[in-house]
Amino acid sequence: MNETAEDVFAPFFGCYLLLSDSQNPKFKNRTYVGFTVNPSRRLKQHNRGIVAGGAWRTNDKGPWKMVLIVHGFPNRICALRFEWAWQHPKKSRRLRDLHLTQRCNETHLNYHLRILASMLAIGPWNRLPLTLRWFHEQYKIQMPFTPSRPSHIPEVAGQIKIVRNKSSMACFDQEITCHICATEVTQHAPVRCSNESCKTFFHKICLARKFLENEPKFLLPISGHCPVCSTPLLWGALIAACNENIIDSSDSDIDFE
Repeated sequence: MNETAEDVFAPFFGCYLLLSDSQNPKFKNRTYVGFTVNPSRRLKQHNRGIVAGGAWRTNDKGPWKMVLIVHGFPNRICALRFEWAWQHPKKSRRLRDLHLTQRCNETHLNYHLRILASMLAIGPWNRLPLTLRWFHEQYKIQMPFTPSRPSHIPEVAGQIKIVRNKSSMACFDQEITCHICATEVTQHAPVRCSNESCKTFFHKICLARKFLENEPKFLLPISGHCPVCSTPLLWGALIAACNENIIDSSDSDIDFE
């Protein structure tokens, strides 16, 4: 794991995969899929047991290590649905037709990595601005090459530090107007073009609708072009930059779960 943690901006919603390092052969190499808003704290809870807030399925079966986490979900409900489908591929209406049963001699880890690879390749998850983050890169080679992951879902490695953002737009010292609807942005932080020579502001909903003009059946865009300068833009990168613009690092130690 890298020593320097990367700042990831709240709200943070992630689904993780644990692997047991137990000395007991009965529990060693068992896996657990869960949801968290604070990976570091959640791992400590699992390793300290039920009394510290850990899950009963991981109690006294560790120590556990967090192999990876998928984050970037737009809200808690979306992440919890992903978690449930990952835990129950035979029951999920999006996965059951894939018949993702554990193969003979397939480890628990490889099985859950195979499920994850399938999930990231199908809707609705293949349209979300997700990130696949490895905390232990040595297991990366066990991730199936197929089905292939969408190009807009990056695969990265390293620790993270959850950084809380402000609830206001105090960092903007001027009136912000959406270029598309020509009204002031007052309720939420605007998104803006990443082109340094443009930096035009938009309401999230206005730009999303613009990006989806040729994909009306979808609710969430993957990418599009700036209406002003035509720069190609990734929706997930725009949202991440939006959160970064209202960062408040003084609150980085606040408990979000």
